[in-house]
Amino acid sequence: MTLTQEQRTRTRGTLDGRVALVTGGAAGIGAAISHHLAGQGAAVAAGYWRNPDRAEDFRAKMRGDFPELPFTVHQGNIGSADDCRRVVAEVIGQHGRLDILVNNAGITIDKTVSKMGDDDWQRVIAVNLSGAFFMAQAALDQMVKQGSGRIINVSSVIGETGNIGQANYAASKSGLFGLTKSLAKEAIFQLKRAGRDPGDGIGLTVNAVTPGFIATDMLATIPEKVLGRIKEQIPVGRLGQPEEIARAICFLAADESAYITGQIWAINGGLDM
Repeated sequence: MTLTQEQRTRTRGTLDGRVALVTGGAAGIGAAISHHLAGQGAAVAAGYWRNPDRAEDFRAKMRGDFPELPFTVHQGNIGSADDCRRVVAEVIGQHGRLDILVNNAGITIDKTVSKMGDDDWQRVIAVNLSGAFFMAQAALDQMVKQGSGRIINVSSVIGETGNIGQANYAASKSGLFGLTKSLAKEAIFQLKRAGRDPGDGIGLTVNAVTPGFIATDMLATIPEKVLGRIKEQIPVGRLGQPEEIARAICFLAADESAYITGQIWAINGGLDM
């Protein structure tokens, strides 16, 4: 994405003054989310696990596109509860607050049920579901203290439909539905417990998005013939773009979206119709 000089120097946006943490935020859908959040004025912290060179390259790009905004990268294994807590603490320590958490990081280890080993199951659940819980747990504590916040979980259409060879992935992404709704209710409960009216200000909301098949590196290894069959199943006839997911997340992250919580937003080209 190429920005004009006017866009690079613009400092007004719907997320001015907000601090956002995006797990897996330096590549693929996560990079698009980070870029769009910054485009709306948010200071962004991008989490990553492997490939520090790619993370540094992305940091350089973000600094070039948004020189007026703080941008940091944070290495950690989302499958580790301790790393989740440490990363959230780092972000708060460096930025002073945390307003938006996007649980985007995820992995796949595709095998049929008969061939799936114990570790294949545990690793995917640990990163995709448990990691989202531990990140949200730490972030929610800070957001309740602030009296406001946004948590947005990135699930998948596979969590709704299931898929051969992806029992672990489907279970983890489906689990995010229940986690999202439970966190949304608990956020309101915790605000009331802290003596804050959930209706005051911009609120503390928790939502999820369910992307369909998105044009990222995750699909780059799929043979063209197989990809063609996938596209035939999508009513709009094409893959989604990372920016289309990012725009929906920016909408849910905005102050004006305070009346939306506990919801699952499908962004899949009509695949679930």
